[in-house]
Amino acid sequence: MKIEPPFLVDNKGDYFFSQNFYHKLGQVCRRAVSYSKISLFLLVCSFVSTAAYTQSRTYLYDYHLYQKINSTVYGIDTNLHTAIRPVFPNDSLQYRRLDSLSSLLTDTSSNRSWGYRKLFAEHLIQIERPDYNVYIDFLPDFQIGRDQSNSRTTWLNTRGFQIQGNIGKKFRFYTSAYENQAALPAYLTNFVNATGVIPGQVNDKFGPSRTNKDWAYASAVINYTPNKYFSFVLGQDKNFIGDGYRSMLLSDVSANYPFFKIETTLGQVRYVNIWAQFQDLKAPRLSYENGFRRKFGVFHFLDWNVSKRLSLGVFESIIWQKNDEIGRRGFDVSYVTPIIFLRTVEGANGSPDNALLGFNGKYKFAKNLTTYGQFILDEFTAKEFFGGNGYWANKFGIQLGVKGFDALKIKSLNFLAEFNTARPYTYSQRTSVLSYGHYNQPLAHPFGANFREYLAIVDYSYQRFQFSLQGNIAKYGLNPVGAVSYGKDIFKSYNDRVGLYGNTMGQGIATDFIYLDGRTSFLLNPKTNLRLELGAVFRNEKNSLMDDKTAWVTFGLRSSFRNLYQDF
Repeated sequence: MKIEPPFLVDNKGDYFFSQNFYHKLGQVCRRAVSYSKISLFLLVCSFVSTAAYTQSRTYLYDYHLYQKINSTVYGIDTNLHTAIRPVFPNDSLQYRRLDSLSSLLTDTSSNRSWGYRKLFAEHLIQIERPDYNVYIDFLPDFQIGRDQSNSRTTWLNTRGFQIQGNIGKKFRFYTSAYENQAALPAYLTNFVNATGVIPGQVNDKFGPSRTNKDWAYASAVINYTPNKYFSFVLGQDKNFIGDGYRSMLLSDVSANYPFFKIETTLGQVRYVNIWAQFQDLKAPRLSYENGFRRKFGVFHFLDWNVSKRLSLGVFESIIWQKNDEIGRRGFDVSYVTPIIFLRTVEGANGSPDNALLGFNGKYKFAKNLTTYGQFILDEFTAKEFFGGNGYWANKFGIQLGVKGFDALKIKSLNFLAEFNTARPYTYSQRTSVLSYGHYNQPLAHPFGANFREYLAIVDYSYQRFQFSLQGNIAKYGLNPVGAVSYGKDIFKSYNDRVGLYGNTMGQGIATDFIYLDGRTSFLLNPKTNLRLELGAVFRNEKNSLMDDKTAWVTFGLRSSFRNLYQDF
């Protein structure tokens, strides 16, 4: 009898799971789900696995990792700029604790074999010298699962790598790349087919013609910190501003983009400047040679630690298109000056661009409890803003949240509760090229606008075991079929709005959204977050026209510190 191996090699030399492997594991998943209801499975799993303890040389990005170090970052005696992410940990004293956390789980004693140390304790390749360090890792993400509601077997075959290190004390670098093939659950497949992009990553290589998806993408960041006042970052990556799980100002929901960032620190004030280039996949291409339509963005964020308890921040941004059908504008040098008020420059240019103004804040009102919030203002007319008549241009968003650590006096029990909302047409503009989005996804909240969302996350760590539970409840208004915009899709023109007045939250097709995500994992190697992970998802999107349910269970060998969202 011929036995097919679990891994095969294609004509390009790439490894992939065999169909027989997926078939066998799919049978296991179907039996597991048939023996128990998905709700009971969620109860058994309890919690979502989080990005685990890591060694302090790693480029910190995953939100859940910040949850793990809440006691250090948000402690009552700390005075840190927590709203600016991602970071190179060596730049911030708060991340020193990661060294000790990693050492608790890492056994590098000489009596251990080379294979044991590489699998459970060390980077795959680590070169440590007095004047430079280099670390290289293989990052697998192999999953098998079952979308029970849609009777389909799911799988993910990701092979990635990361290279990171430093040259001297002032120069650091990080790069990673991933090659992926997957059979996704129905709701994610529908999203990819509708938008043409893999959420948070890159475009779908072959489009809706193939059920299974294939894609590849990379990240790269270099950092130069000449002194304690300045830090310069050049990268193809993402940025996040805020203390919550979501951000109404600038989030990491969409795909990577090229950017240049300057961080300036003077006393208790940190000032961030970001210049970035984005792509719009919805606007018609001007030519095949020019590729997708491009636009530029500039962001300013000033964060002031008023005290160890209170932090206040001011945010502003401008989005402008690179060119249109009749002319080329390119990069506008009037937005280069890092200390200028952007809205005044945009007004002096004739107000052709998309300007946003926002506020961020946090307050530690107990030794293990922090409240935080954001306010984003897209357009403002005082008479209409306070008129209460549903004026379409009353475009704003709000975030309120609370987070804490060591809850109920239980070490490493972290929690977060958060409310987010954005009025119809917030973030949208005259054309999709000017919208506050990139690669067919928003630059802020994944729901876009015209929504209310409540979410909670609880996570707990015990030695190498990680547990977490996440729940989201939202209400929003979808667009009926047609050209009229009801305000949720930020890529639709606000000129196609449903009316001048009478616009309300949730207008359009009133939709209820529920998302539950539970995972538990066992950490194998803290250096790469290599772990065995068991998870389950229940998702329901319901309105008068549909009742879309997903009950999805997964198991896999996972690694990396990526922050990818599937709760939308």
